[in-house]
Amino acid sequence: MARVLIVDDSPTETYKLTSMLEKHGHVVLSAETGEDGVSVAKKELPDVVLMDIVMPGLNGFQATRQLRKSEETANIPVIIVTTKDQETDRVWGMRQGAKAYLTKPIEEKVLMDTISEVIG
Repeated sequence: MARVLIVDDSPTETYKLTSMLEKHGHVVLSAETGEDGVSVAKKELPDVVLMDIVMPGLNGFQATRQLRKSEETANIPVIIVTTKDQETDRVWGMRQGAKAYLTKPIEEKVLMDTISEVIG
């Protein structure tokens, strides 16, 4: 299965997502900040990144943009996973290079289907 990097500053959200992913056989990596997320992605080269938007320091939009612009991580699909459900946020997230945009709380089936879709 896939190696999934969760970038989220909420231990509760990270736990929920990890539980869903591990149940389906995925290997989970995690980071609590945008900066750490970019660093872990460059070091570990996961198959997909689940990116929160609202985080201290580097936010999810900025971290997604950095991953897209970096040669070693440009091909790793990013799925934005956030509570922000405004259309402007969705459009902006996709402009930063995200492959999908999901709003919390996330249904397990939607998450698994989206991961399968973006990693082909």
